[in-house]
Amino acid sequence: MPRFYLPPDAWQAPAWELAGDEAKHALKVMRLREGDTCTVFDGRGRAAEARITATRGSSGLLLEPVADLPQPPPVAEITLCQSIPKGGNMELIIQKAVELGVSRIIPLITERTIVRLKPGEAEAKTEKWRRTVLEACKQCGQNTLPQVELPMDYRDFLTHAGLPPLKIHAALTDTAQPLRTVLEQARTAHIRQAAILVGPEGDFTPAENEAAAAHGFLPVTLGPIILRVETATFFAISAIRYALD
Repeated sequence: MPRFYLPPDAWQAPAWELAGDEAKHALKVMRLREGDTCTVFDGRGRAAEARITATRGSSGLLLEPVADLPQPPPVAEITLCQSIPKGGNMELIIQKAVELGVSRIIPLITERTIVRLKPGEAEAKTEKWRRTVLEACKQCGQNTLPQVELPMDYRDFLTHAGLPPLKIHAALTDTAQPLRTVLEQARTAHIRQAAILVGPEGDFTPAENEAAAAHGFLPVTLGPIILRVETATFFAISAIRYALD
């Protein structure tokens, strides 16, 4: 069934109205018409089946609720702390991270980050990433929109990000322990929240590795094979979901 985002405040209106890009998608792309049904979600975990009662050209449509849809069981809350990679890989990472169930994404500017964003560029890029999040949620059936922060400087991130107690750092260092060991301990302790820190091409600098450890990040190895940035991210998120869900 087609899925569309209906903002939380619209659920309180006497009649539900789908407008803007969501209405255009429903009418022009999905070719929905009066009497058709769809799924709407509010980005905060709620979803419902709705029926189209009227259309307003190509700019809007009215819906009536049919039934609330059951919520999926709770899953682990994962914060992805991702150094921005070059090219379009950040958008790919965000899309797949949403599909894998992350709840928060913090883009990072590190010493070896190739991409450098001015304030206006950072805001525009973040809005683009948030649209990617929305589209991924519509596609994969997730009813809660993961939060995407504005890009943060690495040092500011370590002191101000407000992360969960379990902080994992995908590290290429001699002190890194197996990810499995850390996750087995977390599972035994019934931990359901974790943050995963992934570096850029060229990895973190030694000083950045030391700073992460000083702020409570546990260095872990993802195995003997050196992974690309996006592969490391997907591997780590999948392992955390498997262990903590």
